[in-house]
Amino acid sequence: MVLLLGLLVGLGCLFVGGNWLVKGSSRLAESLGISPLVVGLTVVAFGTSTPELLVSVSAALGGASDIAIGNVVGSNIANIGLILGLSGIIYPIGVQVGLIKREIPIMLVVALAAVLMIQDGIVSRTDAAILLTGMILFIIFMIISSRREQQKTTDDSATDTPTPTINRMREAGRLFVGIIVLMIGAQLTVSNATGIARNLGISELLIGITVIAVGTSLPELVTSVVAAMNKNSDIAIGNVVGSNIFNILGILSITALVQPIPVSDQIITIDALIMLGFSFLVLPFVLDRKLGRLEAILFLLGYIGFTAYAVYGAL
Repeated sequence: MVLLLGLLVGLGCLFVGGNWLVKGSSRLAESLGISPLVVGLTVVAFGTSTPELLVSVSAALGGASDIAIGNVVGSNIANIGLILGLSGIIYPIGVQVGLIKREIPIMLVVALAAVLMIQDGIVSRTDAAILLTGMILFIIFMIISSRREQQKTTDDSATDTPTPTINRMREAGRLFVGIIVLMIGAQLTVSNATGIARNLGISELLIGITVIAVGTSLPELVTSVVAAMNKNSDIAIGNVVGSNIFNILGILSITALVQPIPVSDQIITIDALIMLGFSFLVLPFVLDRKLGRLEAILFLLGYIGFTAYAVYGAL
């Protein structure tokens, strides 16, 4: 009963935090002339990925390597299958040309790099250094993109109606508090969900790739769903793409720098390849600049199938 109550409190925190994060980031972006897509790919994506970082580092230090890497792989699968699926069903997601040409291909390259790196059975500190370098380059790229976007917005607004006055401090505070509440909610959700799973005798790998992966992805889920309900497509899909990039380049690299991560055969031969497959499906599904309800349903069905397979394999 205590675990269930803690789980419900965590879910409540995730909903409130996700709502504040979306509102604060979108209004702040509007006031600064920054594209919501850039905000979704950076601030929102990094903020909602914080739980994955905390869980993976903690698991690696505790010797639970299956949870450490299973959390990253499972989160990336959940981000696409579950989050894009649900968000696209709620409201079809419009996709900018720039995302199709730049950020989605980056996500694919990053996923492929991760699959190749784990083939020797370990994410070493050398691998981590390469991934972290990629993370730094990605951040620099996004900063440059943000400045170009801001300049374009400034030029376009020279003859347009002035943007309504927005209290930047208040919206920045809303965004910051939203991230904090999301982190608290994720911690409560993951710890209580893990406790329930272990009481039911579920294996560590299954917990990492399903229960904890979904638990730490709940901030992304709530954020993208709230964004979809508010018809903020750029934040909804930017959050997912940015989170998947950050999960590998940021979380996996930092975790492996702290403690090299042994990788089990199941992740190498099955789970990581499923993650790669989901990643590569995104591009053809959005080539018409929209993720429609049919594609979203296919993503969701794919995720349900993956979860059923993972549970069946653990029995």
